[in-house]
Amino acid sequence: MDFELSQDEKLFKESVHEFLSNELAPRWISMDAQRSIPTELINRMGEQGLFAIPVPEEYGGQGGTFLLAALAVEEVAYNDPAVATAVFTLLNNAWPYILYLYGNEEVKQEVLPLVGKGRGFFGIASTEPSGGSDVAGESTVAVKEGLIYKITGEKTYISGVRESMEQLELGGWYLIARTAPPEAGHRGLTGFAFIGNRKGERPPNFEYSILHTIGRHAISTGTLRLNGTPIEQKYLVGQENRGFYIAMEGFSLARVLVSAANIGAAQWALEAAIDYARQRRLFGGRPIASFQGVSFPIAEVASRLQAARLLVYKAAQIADKIYIKKETGLRPHDLDFWASAAKIEAVEIAFKAAEVAMKTYGAFAFTEEANVFRNLLGVLSYLVGAEGTQNIMRYIVARELIGRDYVKG
Repeated sequence: MDFELSQDEKLFKESVHEFLSNELAPRWISMDAQRSIPTELINRMGEQGLFAIPVPEEYGGQGGTFLLAALAVEEVAYNDPAVATAVFTLLNNAWPYILYLYGNEEVKQEVLPLVGKGRGFFGIASTEPSGGSDVAGESTVAVKEGLIYKITGEKTYISGVRESMEQLELGGWYLIARTAPPEAGHRGLTGFAFIGNRKGERPPNFEYSILHTIGRHAISTGTLRLNGTPIEQKYLVGQENRGFYIAMEGFSLARVLVSAANIGAAQWALEAAIDYARQRRLFGGRPIASFQGVSFPIAEVASRLQAARLLVYKAAQIADKIYIKKETGLRPHDLDFWASAAKIEAVEIAFKAAEVAMKTYGAFAFTEEANVFRNLLGVLSYLVGAEGTQNIMRYIVARELIGRDYVKG
């Protein structure tokens, strides 16, 4: 049993860290304050090979692994602890791979090379105003007319809307719509590669808006509205009425990378707390680190973070066994436990690390000058539900551990 990364993985992580320490770390605060990821930074990250990492090279990807993708996302979040750039990065690794697995050949060639180069975006559009956890209850409808599907519905809390629609050459999402009556439940859902922007051109009967979030400001969160918006049949991802199952695969892969983002952000918060505890002096010049009320919470975060990191890497390795190495006896479903368990631990230690950092800073943490609040609000987005609430993660772990016959929704 080896807990070490390979030499190639270590070198990859080091090269990504070096690039981001120069290109991202110096401006994450201004990006969060100005609510924007510069287009040229996205382009540079694409040139560096940080997007579509598991997608084969013949489709414009990097031909890498999910563990490499996790290492990249971890470094992005460490260098942007508000996690906005990490959200952009993880989405453009997980969902392009789903398109690679199940998409039409022509559509894959249209979308994936642009994503890999940092000139396109491909995320997920499943959440509706009625709620995000009940994917089987989606109400967006796709009606087939010949070789065209006309889609009507609303998707909200969608990441990357401004970037897709206003900054990049191509912007799209894996969009889920109902193609069978509501009584069909999850068996009546279909996934589409919905392209909202092609070099400034938008499909008919489609509009979008940007929401005002309280954190991770640099990446936009918005709403997509479709009113009979046409999508050609070739943009169907997988078979009709199989969209739910494909989405579940995508969510598990995305959750592995979400977990990686959170351990990167947690590492930043931990180091911020340590540095301040060493520098801040009270009671005759003693560093506050000398007080157990300060040092013990830091020690707890460090211990839990190491455990969470190993769990995240394990989940990424399971993903690689299933999808990259294609080991016999493993199915996509076998990732569910590991992805959900990783998200439980990584998200909660990230929030704890941010809390400990703020308490270590004391009153200074409540100022914009400290910038610790940006980290807290960024990881909060995952604590309250992005890519699945923590209670949904617990439900999945319980279901996989105890059995579906015993743990029912």
